Amino acid sequence: MKHLKLKALLIVMAGLFISSQTFATDGYFSVGYGTINKGLAGAGIAFYQGSLINGNPAGNVFLGTKYQLGVNLFNPNRKYTVTGNPSGMEGTFGLMPGTVESDSKLFLMPSAGANWMLSDNSSISAALFGNGGMNTDYPTATFYDPMAETTGVNLAQMYGNITYSHKLGENHSIGVTGVLAYQYFEAKGLTAFGAFSSDATAISGNGTDSGFGYGFKIGYLGHLTDNFSVGVTYQSKVFMSEFDDYAGLFAEQGDFDIPSSWTAGIAWEVASDFTVMADVKQIMYGNVNSIGNPMLPNLMTSPLGTDEGAGFGWENIMVYKLGFNYAGVDTWEFRAGLSIGDNPIPSSEVMFNILAPGVIENQIALGFSKEVGNSGNQFHLAFNYAMNSSVEGVNPMDPPSGQTIEIEMNQFELELGFSF
Repeated sequence: MKHLKLKALLIVMAGLFISSQTFATDGYFSVGYGTINKGLAGAGIAFYQGSLINGNPAGNVFLGTKYQLGVNLFNPNRKYTVTGNPSGMEGTFGLMPGTVESDSKLFLMPSAGANWMLSDNSSISAALFGNGGMNTDYPTATFYDPMAETTGVNLAQMYGNITYSHKLGENHSIGVTGVLAYQYFEAKGLTAFGAFSSDATAISGNGTDSGFGYGFKIGYLGHLTDNFSVGVTYQSKVFMSEFDDYAGLFAEQGDFDIPSSWTAGIAWEVASDFTVMADVKQIMYGNVNSIGNPMLPNLMTSPLGTDEGAGFGWENIMVYKLGFNYAGVDTWEFRAGLSIGDNPIPSSEVMFNILAPGVIENQIALGFSKEVGNSGNQFHLAFNYAMNSSVEGVNPMDPPSGQTIEIEMNQFELELGFSF
C-alpha cells in the first residue's frame, strides 16, 4: 500500500512540474536538491543524510528504507538595463534604453524520492526532481520582433534518477545512477535574428518543444574515521534529443545537452552533533556548444543553428560550498550554508544573456528538521537567498554608440519537505 501511495504521489509531482517554469542559481542548476541539501546551500557530498534527491549516490545505502517529499516555492527577480541611445548606423543593432524587469516571478517545484534496502549492504532508490532551467518573460519587444509583444525564453528540465548503492565493508560505499531527463523549451521575440540563422523558421515563436535524454552519475563515500568523511561524484553529460522547432537557434541543429559536472567534499563532526561540510564543484557549461559558443564572432562567421553557431558564451565554473549541521537539540536539527561560485557569463556576452541572466555568485541558506512524535518521521524547512549580482558590458551589435547592457538577478526560495 505504501508503494502504491508513493507511485500516486510521483505522478502528482510530475504533473506539477510540467505546469511550472524554473530558474536556478548555480548557473542554471539548483543550488541544492531536496530540503535537507537546500538548507546547506548544496553542501554535503560527504554527508549521506542529504543524498536521496540527487546527492551522492554512494550515500543512499546508509539511509535505510526512506521516502522523501518536498515542494519549493521560489521567487527569481531578473532585469536588464540599457544605457545610451542606439547609434542608428547601418548594420548595427542598438536597443532601446531603459530598465525592463521580467514578469513571472513566483514558481512552484516539487521533488520526491524513495530508497529501498535490498540487503544490509545494498539499496536501490528512485528520485524525481526539477534540475534547473532558465526563464525570462520581458513585457516588451526587446529585439524589435513585430510578431511578439513580449521577449523571453522558457527552459525547464526534469530528472528521473534510478540509483544502486553498495557498501564496501562498514565504512565505504559506491553508487551508480542511471539518469533520465526530460526538458522543454520555448522562445519568443527573437525573429530579428532570423537573418543570422540557418533556418529562420525555427528560431522563435514556435511554441513549446521538448526532448528526452540519458546519462549517468557515479559516487564514492568513505567514513575515514568516526567523525570524518570524504565524498566525490561525477555526472556525465546528459545527451538530449534536439529541439527541432528551434534548430535555427541552438548550435548543432537544436541540440541542448545538459553539461557534465563533478563534486568533491568532506564532512567533519568537529564536536558532538555538530558537523561542518565543505564541497567544491565544477560545471562544464563551455563543453556544450549551444551554451558555450560565444555570440561574436560566431554570429558573423557561422549561422545560428550550425555546429559553430552563436550560443550564450557561458564558461565552465567552479562553485565552493560550506555547510553546518547541528543535531544536539532533542528532536531538532539546525542547518546553515554558504555557496560562492563563479559567474558563467563574461561581460562580452550580455546581449544574448538578456534572455538567460544566470549571473548569481553568492548564496546563503538556513534550514531545520523536526522529528514528528517518536515515529522517526521528519518535517524539513529550508530558506535560500541568492544575493543580487549583475554583469555589465558594451552592446556588441552597436559598438559606435558605446551603449551598455547590464543584466541582473537575485532569488528567494522557501522549501518544505517531509521524510518517513
